[in-house]
Amino acid sequence: MSPSVITLSHGDALLVVDVQNDFLPGGRLAVGSGDEVVPVLNRYIDVFVAQRLPVYATRDWHPPDHCSFAQQGGPWPAHCIAGSEGAQFAPRLHLPRSTVVVSKAMHIRRDAYSGFDGTRLEHALQRNGVGRLFVGGLATDYCVLNTVRDALKQGFTVCLLVDAIRAVNVDPDDGMRAEGEMCRLGAHPVVFQDLAA
Repeated sequence: MSPSVITLSHGDALLVVDVQNDFLPGGRLAVGSGDEVVPVLNRYIDVFVAQRLPVYATRDWHPPDHCSFAQQGGPWPAHCIAGSEGAQFAPRLHLPRSTVVVSKAMHIRRDAYSGFDGTRLEHALQRNGVGRLFVGGLATDYCVLNTVRDALKQGFTVCLLVDAIRAVNVDPDDGMRAEGEMCRLGAHPVVFQDLAA
């Protein structure tokens, strides 16, 4: 069950995970209904911007011969190649100019699903006094799951935006299992209506 009312305050931040063209319908590694997260995330963004709270956004930013690509023996088609159209954030995602962009999985021989893996995200959050993260984006069963796992390990309180995530679902229940795991680990499920007006 989600809490009835959440009041945002200093120390809160929004973390948008990998809402990039290649993960949207028509992209190289499309997440089913992935585009549905965009208008929901925009509502969260509007609230955080109005309250002058920080917004962070992670992105895959792969070299052309990244180890996760099928041509290199990895599990995925080539996607989110640094600088490509597919790697850009969804054009309808209204990220503010102040968004802190965190690029990940940039090394040829090392994959990274978590926004904390090999990045300075933890340092940036700590420097800005962030203690509670509101996390949404793509995909529930990979980058959202791993980012939430790491955030919890590092001591952040995590609110999982269950109305703003979608799963790859290689197996049909992967997204549901990932959501259940995140909640068991301590993430709090939240929908937009839970935020205090």
